[in-house]
Amino acid sequence: MNFASDNAYGAHPAVLAALSEANAGPMMGYGADPVTDRAVEAIRDLLEAPEAVVRFVATGTAANALVCAQLSPSFGRIYCHEDAHIETSECAAPEFFAHGAKLVTLPGLGGKLTPESLAPAVSAGAGAGLNGGRNAMVSITNATEWGTVYAPEEVSALAAVAHAAGLPLHMDGARFANAVATLGCSAAQVTWQAGVDALCLGGTKNGAMAAEAVVFFDPAQAEDFDYRRKQSGHVFSKSRYLAAQMLALATDGLWLDLARQANAKAQVLGQAVQEGGGQLLQPVQSNAVFAVVPAATHARAQSAGALYHLWPDKVAEGLDPVPLRLVCAWDTPDRDVSALAAILCS
Repeated sequence: MNFASDNAYGAHPAVLAALSEANAGPMMGYGADPVTDRAVEAIRDLLEAPEAVVRFVATGTAANALVCAQLSPSFGRIYCHEDAHIETSECAAPEFFAHGAKLVTLPGLGGKLTPESLAPAVSAGAGAGLNGGRNAMVSITNATEWGTVYAPEEVSALAAVAHAAGLPLHMDGARFANAVATLGCSAAQVTWQAGVDALCLGGTKNGAMAAEAVVFFDPAQAEDFDYRRKQSGHVFSKSRYLAAQMLALATDGLWLDLARQANAKAQVLGQAVQEGGGQLLQPVQSNAVFAVVPAATHARAQSAGALYHLWPDKVAEGLDPVPLRLVCAWDTPDRDVSALAAILCS
């Protein structure tokens, strides 16, 4: 029973079939192939953004870091949540690729920034002068590192603060599909229509083998990005294999179907936590459950072979109740979900 991460599970058969199809016969390299062209158009259609610049990379860290480097100078200040993936889990890649940009972290319940916290921070940064660097951009994550979801109106409010200060808004969408599946809105409504300037659209956590899409809604903001992507080693010579994965997910709504499956499994576990005397730390809004459970429940789950992370880290070992994170993938076996739910309920 593996609930450690959605990275633990596999690629969808449609993705594997698309890779096999892309493997048939010669094609031009470096993105000059028909598979990449079709994938770009599919992502544009998905986002209702016919003019968007779409590029593919292999990892979410590369996607986020390259966008940060594109939108921030080396002396820039990048505002994000204190638990954002770019702050906690990317080994300073955004700072590295931006050649020294500074992440300015802000608190917020449930992994979310708010206009009330962002506006004064941006204002203070604008007055920092030469010593403090220059404000450069704002980055949010949807779904967040706490599994919560920004609604379109929340994104719009943050975009208003950012844009009033002349700053672009980036969305880390490693689990963007899970957010959209919960919101029930269109992908456009929670991105460019709400003021997002750049989106990292995740595939790896949602049925791909290793593929992410970087999307700039204003082509002017993508100027020279191809050189930056090449310099970072993410212009694959056989890039059709990245594109094929995203094309498969974007075809016939597969990306949302898989996210809905993962979200539904998380709902089962979230309900079981509450029925068993545990407590949710955040509402279950995507494919992750953040909760505290009695130590005895944790011990039973471990004895049954359940794998998951304590939250926020291993220092939680020995606490009662035990804080933990459970993450479901599109193909987490239903029998495992049922088995863990039974333990959580008992």
